[in-house]
Amino acid sequence: MPSIEILAAGIFAIALTHTFLAKQFERLSHRYPRHAGVFHLLGEVEIVFGFWAMVLIAAMAVVAGPQQAIGYAESRNYTEPLFVFVVMVLAASRPIVTTVQNLLAGIAKAVPLPTPLALAWLGLAVVPLMGSLITEPAAMTIAALTLAPLVFTPAMPSRYKYLALGVLFVNVSIGGTLTSYAAPPVLMVAGAWGWDSAFMVQHFGWKAAIAVVINASLATWVIRKHLVASTVQPDSAAHAIPWSVVAVHLVLLAAVVMLAHHAVLFLGIFLLFLGYTHAYARYQSPLILKEALLVGFFLAGLVVLGGLQSWWLQPLVASMDPLTLFFGALGLTAITDNAALTYLGSQISGMSDAAKYMLMAGAVAGGGLTVIANAPNPAGVALLKHGFSNASISIGGLLLGALLPTAIASLFFLMF
Repeated sequence: MPSIEILAAGIFAIALTHTFLAKQFERLSHRYPRHAGVFHLLGEVEIVFGFWAMVLIAAMAVVAGPQQAIGYAESRNYTEPLFVFVVMVLAASRPIVTTVQNLLAGIAKAVPLPTPLALAWLGLAVVPLMGSLITEPAAMTIAALTLAPLVFTPAMPSRYKYLALGVLFVNVSIGGTLTSYAAPPVLMVAGAWGWDSAFMVQHFGWKAAIAVVINASLATWVIRKHLVASTVQPDSAAHAIPWSVVAVHLVLLAAVVMLAHHAVLFLGIFLLFLGYTHAYARYQSPLILKEALLVGFFLAGLVVLGGLQSWWLQPLVASMDPLTLFFGALGLTAITDNAALTYLGSQISGMSDAAKYMLMAGAVAGGGLTVIANAPNPAGVALLKHGFSNASISIGGLLLGALLPTAIASLFFLMF
């Protein structure tokens, strides 16, 4: 198996490099139209890890035999990718999005600020904090759909869009820490370490909430001049959606969230949801099945590739003192999913309480640095990339945009 682990590490490194080069492939698709299809495919960030996971399975079949390759692929737990796919589609349905946006619009009109300014702040602050109740993937979906017509428009300077994107990703990553079930990295350790929602609020949640408000306020202030001139076009049919339809959607979404660990059950609810939307199609917009499937494919690829990285990640995490562990987790989460990182930490016996805190703090603080750092990030990319040139998000631009909000989140987790 060591040769397979080295092979997997090499392919993982190639996949990581590919994410940083995705925008270059999009540019090549315009330069060489004859092969635009191939370059466009390789330029889709959501495709990257799924594509290289398939390469890994094929390479394993050659090196170790088809049975071992199939056995490894089937041994992975795909519950999280399936859950993110399902919750994205439900959370982005028109009755849910319209209800949340109407609520946010009502609040925005009640405060003494220009409505676009208030809406942008609510999308960057309040919706990410709602992730502690409705889960981070759902919060990312609703926030992205709310912010897209306000912030991620051709009129907004690119540097401001990357700042807003970085703030959104960081705020969603830390905004889910007020409960023990909403953030994927917390879910991975809550049972093993005995962390309930009361513990999360006391040690993480209040710090995260203050950092979220500061990050959102700074970003909104920076982009305020461009937001004031924005015009939000309300859904003309929004008010025609009966409350009974909204209620059904909310109940189904709540059921999926409560059954997040039980794929068979929440997939059954999803099939019921599909039947309901077909029966009441006049109250629906097209479901984001393609975007959600791409995100699920991305995360499933990360599950396959990440499952063979513990041989170098776990000793690295175990060798660090608490403060070093914080900065180590902050850096490592940029190149591997933060839930995978905390899961590996939960497998280490004898970790001190301080080390556990620092591992979690670093993992969630760094959750906005890259697309792969936090499970909901690919959902945000899928929904917001059309607001960027060539419909492609620069990984370097995201990294730069996330540096300041990451530093602010880190400051609160370290100092208080």
